[in-house]
Amino acid sequence: MSAANVGTGMSGGWSAFVMALVVLNVVGCVWLIWWTAKRRPGDPGPTDTSHVWDENITEYNKPLPKWWNNLFYLTIVFTIGYLAWFPGLGAFAGTSGWTSAKQHDADKAAQDKKLAATFAPYEGKAIDEIAKDPKGLRLGKAVFANNCATCHGSTAQGAIGYPNLTDNIWHWGGAPDQILETVLNGRQAAMPAWESALGGKQGVTAVAVYLQSMRGEKVDTSLANIGKNKYETICVSCHGPDGKGMQALGAPDLTDDYWLYGESLAALEQSIGQGRNGQMPAHAPIVGETRARLAAAYVWSLSQGKANAPQGGAQ
Repeated sequence: MSAANVGTGMSGGWSAFVMALVVLNVVGCVWLIWWTAKRRPGDPGPTDTSHVWDENITEYNKPLPKWWNNLFYLTIVFTIGYLAWFPGLGAFAGTSGWTSAKQHDADKAAQDKKLAATFAPYEGKAIDEIAKDPKGLRLGKAVFANNCATCHGSTAQGAIGYPNLTDNIWHWGGAPDQILETVLNGRQAAMPAWESALGGKQGVTAVAVYLQSMRGEKVDTSLANIGKNKYETICVSCHGPDGKGMQALGAPDLTDDYWLYGESLAALEQSIGQGRNGQMPAHAPIVGETRARLAAAYVWSLSQGKANAPQGGAQ
């Protein structure tokens, strides 16, 4: 059975349950009005209930006026007519043919049409061109806030494991086409676990110390030399002999001051020994190509400096 069939069955089942509950309540109301209005043999008269206090205060047993009871019955008749004409519960459309699902689809289609008209001018447009359009940047900022800020933060400055998008450090390249490729199709950055290949934890530590030395930090020289030998055997194929990385593979530059997973020795040992597996989801299937393009334009503008960033909230 397909997911669509399961969803329809659930909706129809719940609709039938709700309608049965309504009908049961209507029948119960009819019975209650009839039963309470009915006079039985032996009932006291309207002015004689035998409930008397202080010899002067008497409780009457007067029934509701007929016009009042008739109003109740008219309400019930209206309810039955409403259920027959306009229930709108799931698959039960009633004689009017209206359902909440149809109304939702119609409203969605109308809003999608408005959105399509809004996004149409940016379809297929280069992101550096979109970045020149203030309205395009505002739209991109809105798309970013709704879809990207969860990981990269509302200011796009990222967090541990999530890149800062406002600087000029791009592991997969910072050219407009490269950023667009990242947003549209996603990236898979896999750092293998090298503890066994490096000879255990001591080898991992040695390589981590060598990486610190590449950044100009003061380290144990003998340990760094051991790490250098291991680096040149295993790590050089991705990160290069000078540690500058390789954007085609997403291998980061190890000589700059930006470390995605932290710059402490423990963080480096974790990355080298146990590996990392960072994934940027493909957003073209999630938000559509044009909206992904707008978000990419906004991100690219942030890395170019505040002069290109949109001011104020998205509209």
